[in-house]
Amino acid sequence: MKENYSPVFFLAALGPGGMTVAFFMYYMFMTPHKGYPLPTFDTLMAYFNKAGIYQKVAMVIVLIGIIYFAYKHISLLIKNIIAYNHFKKTEAFQKMKGTLAEITLMAIPLTYAMTINVLFILGALFVPGLWNIVEYLFPLALLGFFAVGIYAGKIFFEYFIPFFIHGNPAWEDNRSFVQLLSSFAFVMIGVGFAAAGAMSHIKAVSAIGIFFAMMFIGAAMVLLLLKFILGFHTIAKKGLTPNAGPSLWIFIPILTLIGITVFRIKFGLTHNFAEGDASVKEFTYVLTASIVALESLVGIFGYLVMKRLNYFEEFVDGDKKDVSSYALVCPGVAYVVFGFFFVHWGLVHNGIIAKYGIAYWVFIAFLAYIQIKTIIVMLKLNKKFGL
Repeated sequence: MKENYSPVFFLAALGPGGMTVAFFMYYMFMTPHKGYPLPTFDTLMAYFNKAGIYQKVAMVIVLIGIIYFAYKHISLLIKNIIAYNHFKKTEAFQKMKGTLAEITLMAIPLTYAMTINVLFILGALFVPGLWNIVEYLFPLALLGFFAVGIYAGKIFFEYFIPFFIHGNPAWEDNRSFVQLLSSFAFVMIGVGFAAAGAMSHIKAVSAIGIFFAMMFIGAAMVLLLLKFILGFHTIAKKGLTPNAGPSLWIFIPILTLIGITVFRIKFGLTHNFAEGDASVKEFTYVLTASIVALESLVGIFGYLVMKRLNYFEEFVDGDKKDVSSYALVCPGVAYVVFGFFFVHWGLVHNGIIAKYGIAYWVFIAFLAYIQIKTIIVMLKLNKKFGL
C-alpha cells in the first residue's frame, strides 16, 4: 500500500464488500421476512428463536461471514483512502493522468458505492426497528449515491473527454478489458439508486431512484458495448496482455448488477405505479436464466484462457504479484449473488425445482463451492500483498 501504489488496490476493499453481500443472500432467500423486502434484525431474531439447532448454527456462520468481510471492507477502504491521498501528491500520479491507466481511478467510486450497500446491510441486521424509519433513510441513500455518481462522472469525463477530442495512439496497446471499469462503476451506482426505487413506498422517492438507476445503467451499457468493441479490436490484433486475464471476467459482475437493477426497477414500477404481481414468472425465469447462462460462458472462457496463460499458478499460487489479480474476486462474488436470484426467482418461483429439495441443495452447494473458492483466492492475495 506504500510502494508503487495503484488505485486498483481499491478492488482489495471491493471484494470483501461484495462477499458481505454474498453471505447476506443466505438470509435474504432462506429466512422468512414477510412484509419486508429484505431480512432485518427483527425478522432474523424471530426466526432464530423458533429455528432448530442446525438452522441456528448456519445463521451464526453466515453472521460471522458478514461481520468479518464487512470489517475487512471498511478497514481496507480506510487504508486505501489514506494511501491514495499520499499517492495524489506523487510524481507517479501526475504521470498517470492523461494515460489509459487513468481509468483505474474509477475503482474508487466503484468501491464507495459498495460501501453504501454494506452499511445498509449492517444497519438492517444490527439496528432493531430500523425498518420503521427506513423511509427517512432512503432519501439519504439517494443523496449518498448521487454524491458518488458525481464523483464518478468527474473522474470519467476528465479522462474521456480529452480522449474523445484528441484520441490516444496508446489505445493500440490496450490489450485487455480493464477500460470496462467505468461500466462497472456506473452500474454499481445504478443498482444502488434502484434499491430505493424498488423498496420505497413514497412515489417521489421511488421515481427519483428509478430515474437515476436508468441513467447510470444506460451509461454503463453504452460504455460496455463501446469499450468491448475497442478492447476486442486491439486484442484481436495483438493478443491479450498476459497479466490481464482477470479483465475477461469483468463482464460477470457487470451482468449481475444489470440484472439486479432490472429486477429492482420492475418491482418499484409495479409497487408504486401499477397494479398486479411484481414477480411475473416468465420475466423472472428469462432474466435470471439468460444472465446466469452468459456469466457461465464468460466464466468458462476466461478460466480456460487464464489456465492457458498459467495465470493462477503464477499470480495466485506463485511468486508473481500484480494488483489487478484482485479482479478475480468480484466475478466469483457476483456469480454467487446472482446465482441465488436464479435459484429462487428463476427456478423455485416458477416451480421448476422445490425449495429445500435435492435439486435445490445441489444448486446451493455449487454456489457455496464457488464462494469458498473465491474466499480462498482473496485470502491468498491478501497474504501476498500483506493485507
